[in-house]
Amino acid sequence: MASPVALITAGSAGLGAATAKAFAAMGLRVAINYSSNESRANSLVSELESTSSTAFGQWANGRVETGNGKRFIAIRADVSSRPEVDKLISTTIQELGRLDIVFSNHGWTKLTNFSNLSENVNEEDWDKCWNMNVKSHLWLFNSAKGHLEQSPMRGGGCFITTSSVAGVGVMGSSLAYAVTKSAQIHLAKCLASISGASNIRVNSVSPGMMMTEWSSSFPESKRNAAIKKTKLGRLTEVEDVAEQVCSFVRNSSITGANAVIDCGSIL
Repeated sequence: MASPVALITAGSAGLGAATAKAFAAMGLRVAINYSSNESRANSLVSELESTSSTAFGQWANGRVETGNGKRFIAIRADVSSRPEVDKLISTTIQELGRLDIVFSNHGWTKLTNFSNLSENVNEEDWDKCWNMNVKSHLWLFNSAKGHLEQSPMRGGGCFITTSSVAGVGVMGSSLAYAVTKSAQIHLAKCLASISGASNIRVNSVSPGMMMTEWSSSFPESKRNAAIKKTKLGRLTEVEDVAEQVCSFVRNSSITGANAVIDCGSIL
């Protein structure tokens, strides 16, 4: 039987890329979604192909069965568009034959002064945060649901979203981001309740600030302030968050959970 298939949105860099590498090490086949940087996505696919040829995971039984010969692919799609979300799912099925895991990793924000209300009442920012941080995850789940229900994996299909510690505590890059990330966590819990009888587990991860390309655009003062808030005195490692995502895939008894990985920033 062919190895399970995972789809990762915003998968070509940062947490998405780290999780793609962790999934590959598990023996999964992976579809990497990207929005614009085709060369970066293709470079990651090449890296996975070159480093994973001998990485046999728990489903591989000594060799990685790939069905049509593909293990890793890159798919361009704008996940803010519902039709493109539907096309992303259909392309994954067309290219890899099945879908067992979705890591819904995308999101959006714009840096503001969180404590300055006048900087946080731009309606366009709120609409974009709501669309990218909540609605798009719902559309992705809805489009993938029928395929995840059919997954023969132990515990069934798996849908995981990336929220944020900003959705748990009163903090974040903007008020709109914090509020919509909180809504995203609740969405995952609601979907877990709705789909439990349908052979699908739904969970979320809420990282603290991670040292990624995105956070490197933050002012140094903001990164230093984030470090000072942690109990471990450092930023969250993307590999640790990726490991938690893999744990949700492996553990067939967890659904409706939100895992905070933040080096103790909200303690």
